[in-house]
Amino acid sequence: MKVTRPMLAVAGAAAVLVLTGCGSDGGTKAVPETATGSLEQLAAEVKCTPNMQIDADEIRQAVCKDAAGKFILATFATDRGQREWINGAKDYGGHYLVGRKWVAVGETSTVTALQETLGGDIEEGTDHSAHASHEPSGGATHSGH
Repeated sequence: MKVTRPMLAVAGAAAVLVLTGCGSDGGTKAVPETATGSLEQLAAEVKCTPNMQIDADEIRQAVCKDAAGKFILATFATDRGQREWINGAKDYGGHYLVGRKWVAVGETSTVTALQETLGGDIEEGTDHSAHASHEPSGGATHSGH
């Protein structure tokens, strides 16, 4: 299966839309060394059975569910491919746990819990839900998106 950039962007956007939500940030704990390995090895670390969605040379992506919640787990063939995927997906909001050539996408509480096992860095997508009214029309507002 040949995966194109538009397909990757759509897959990333769909993952974000399915999994985004609000959560609360728990207490701060020490972050372990960032995990490495295949999608299956990372899934085993967090005790989930991955439901494969994309299995291609450039990206492997699965839906996982563990005690922390439901999330997308993706692994990438290259660092550049990973960064391009994240940059495109972050336009749709969401919470991302990022390791070397892998990313987990889910709610804040899920990503924070995964970080306790997998390590990595948390990145936030663009939040389009709260727009300040900076309308040039003298106070007229629009109805939103």
